[in-house]
Amino acid sequence: MPSMKISSLETKPPEIKGLPDDPRKRAKYLAIIEAALEAFSEYGYHDCPVSKIARKANVADGTIYLYFANKEEVLISVFQEKINRLIDDIEELMPTCANAWDKIEVLVRYHITTLGNNPILANFLQIQLRQSSVKIRQDIAGPLRKLYYLIEGFVAEGQKAGVIDSAINVAIARKVIFGSIDEVVSCWVLSRRRYDVTAMIDDILYILRRALLVKAAAEE
Repeated sequence: MPSMKISSLETKPPEIKGLPDDPRKRAKYLAIIEAALEAFSEYGYHDCPVSKIARKANVADGTIYLYFANKEEVLISVFQEKINRLIDDIEELMPTCANAWDKIEVLVRYHITTLGNNPILANFLQIQLRQSSVKIRQDIAGPLRKLYYLIEGFVAEGQKAGVIDSAINVAIARKVIFGSIDEVVSCWVLSRRRYDVTAMIDDILYILRRALLVKAAAEE
């Protein structure tokens, strides 16, 4: 997933139409999103004309513009839909967690497993968005902030409960957690050697556990 500097956590995301309320339009919108995800991953954002997205979605070229202003908006919308879905899925798993560390562990496992099981999505998030313009990277900052806030919330909760070391800077901890996921998945996507990226999850969690938890909890 793209590593980027966000100048302000209060920066407002662009006004995107988003998911239509009408069921028929919603189905067409989601079909375009999935087609665009596949097309961007296959051809790359810059070498992917709207016509290729339309062909994969089995719609006319002009239909794309009924839902999106331009190709840039399609890219942003794909990212928003996929990251928001990831966040929603993670939040649905939270009631099963006993404490804040369990929440971090679930987040790491689910995030890496989801991308490991979907190479097309992994390629889009880790590679294609990195090749986009500065403006696009700024426009996708909104969904990323939601994920960042989620991680920081888990860290702060763990510190309050005495599970995570209270001396650790919450923002730095978030960067370490997210950065671990980002780096491991990026290396997997770029590697010429095929391997199971999910096999690395336990090692990642072991390192994070030793780095973040208070000594007693880390040794349990």
